Amino acid sequence: MSQESTLRVVCLAGPSDSGKTTLVEELVPKLAEDGRVATVKSIHHDIEIDTPGTDTHRHRTAGAETVVGITPELTFDISTRGKRDPPSSPDSNELFDSTDPELQALASTLARLERRGYEFVIVEGFSAAPLPTILVGDCDPAAVGGELVGRGTDSSSDLVATIRTLEPVTTLE
Repeated sequence: MSQESTLRVVCLAGPSDSGKTTLVEELVPKLAEDGRVATVKSIHHDIEIDTPGTDTHRHRTAGAETVVGITPELTFDISTRGKRDPPSSPDSNELFDSTDPELQALASTLARLERRGYEFVIVEGFSAAPLPTILVGDCDPAAVGGELVGRGTDSSSDLVATIRTLEPVTTLE
């Protein structure tokens, strides 16, 4: 038995240093008044997010595909499968009709967030994704894959109202 999705997803697209992260910081607390909010950030270069020498780093380098860390305040998971080798989502529909590994990684992540019961996801980057998009900074609307639903110059209250009315994205069967 599947339930109807309530997951609403919006992309923020624009050049570096255009204010995307600042806009995320404005939108998240307002959307959180209505439900659970997750964010996804496209990072274009490899970074080390798990400090070498820690137990979780040792678990990952030993070969674990996913490592979950649980602290008194945070839970985090680190998976070895990123944009270059995205995990498959056998239990999800094809959200994007694409062979692009970046879009496949995003689709897999959105399916996981939907399963976890999030109501809103703000995606920073992934401008080629065919998802509703807010343009931030000097960005050509033709350069994004989704429908333009707002601009970074719009008030955050107007953008939140728009996000609340987006059609839910369904990734699950």
